[in-house]
Amino acid sequence: MIKVTHIISGLQADGAETVLHSITSRMDANRFENEVISLTDLGPMAERLAASGTPVRALGMRRGTANPLKILQLAEWLKKSKPQVIQTWMYHADLIGGSAAYLAEKLPVVWGIHHTNLDPDQNKRTTIWTARACARLSRLLPERIVCCSEASRRAHARFGYAEEKMEVIPNGFDIRRFYPDADARRGLRQELGIAADVPLIGMAARFHIQKGHKNFIEAAASLHSRVPGVHYVLCGKNVDQNNTELSTWIEEAGLRNVCHLLGAREDMPRFFGALDIATSSSLSEAFPMAVGEAMACGTPCVVTDVGDSALIVGDTGKVVPADDPKSLAAAWEELLGTGPGVRQQMGRAARNRVEQRFNIGAIVERYQELYRQIAAAPRATAAQSSNVTSAAA
Repeated sequence: MIKVTHIISGLQADGAETVLHSITSRMDANRFENEVISLTDLGPMAERLAASGTPVRALGMRRGTANPLKILQLAEWLKKSKPQVIQTWMYHADLIGGSAAYLAEKLPVVWGIHHTNLDPDQNKRTTIWTARACARLSRLLPERIVCCSEASRRAHARFGYAEEKMEVIPNGFDIRRFYPDADARRGLRQELGIAADVPLIGMAARFHIQKGHKNFIEAAASLHSRVPGVHYVLCGKNVDQNNTELSTWIEEAGLRNVCHLLGAREDMPRFFGALDIATSSSLSEAFPMAVGEAMACGTPCVVTDVGDSALIVGDTGKVVPADDPKSLAAAWEELLGTGPGVRQQMGRAARNRVEQRFNIGAIVERYQELYRQIAAAPRATAAQSSNVTSAAA
């Protein structure tokens, strides 16, 4: 039995947290024992993790701080828990969890990177500082560094991470949960109060500059001027009528009567299954979950060429330049013009691509094999020439 302790900053229902749940809930319980530690508090994903049999606890660290006493407390937890492998998720957990594991008798750590864009204009200063510290410590703290995309691996190698420790394990998708559903199309249109034959273009993403909602709205305005019968639907955290910035963009674009804001939703298979075209209009991505989920539902995608979006879609959809709303609108118009039959054919090819290349079962096995290798490797006994403090200096 191999015990794996997963350390993550928080447990909101976002991309990396969803991947964490997908992996731990599917690992072989006869060979692996998982636990999850949130550095801050217990968010919505904690309940789902616990329901799948994974113990969860929270360290109670304040967001935006790295309290040394809390790091020491985490180290004590790890000493008592004695995991054979520690998996950390994203920059802050990589740094704090890696440091605590080092203090806890240098327990073996696998870092997880789920980010690509390190542009200071699109990231918090604390994020850049943390990533920079991780780059300096990457030759000391982790045994391996798992990137969720090829784009992430390349970006972090350029940023100074230990390239020899890096490997790519992409995110995976549950094709039993996400599948084509004819009833979804009818049901969502009834919810929106629109006719059953109205074309629907949609996107699922939290409201953030990197997700390119303004890019989406400008593309919708461009297409609306030529094809006014199309409707647009957006969902995600803070994507609702209370978002005055987003609502203003929609109003100014003349889309108030054709653009629907649904907020955060739990029924994502139904959402993606209802669309004629799913979109990612992001300015930056690593490995967007929403694209693969839409493809698994048999919905063709138009994506911006960021992160591994083009790699996910392949020849089953359309890829356009980032931050180019006219190109995005043109790709939508081209797909709409092909007719339902061609789009359904593309959707079948999209689902087949997900099943063959990004099936969650195969991704879980890659993580399990990595953990087996780490657990079986002899523990290092040679003294390190420098400590964590000097490495981060």
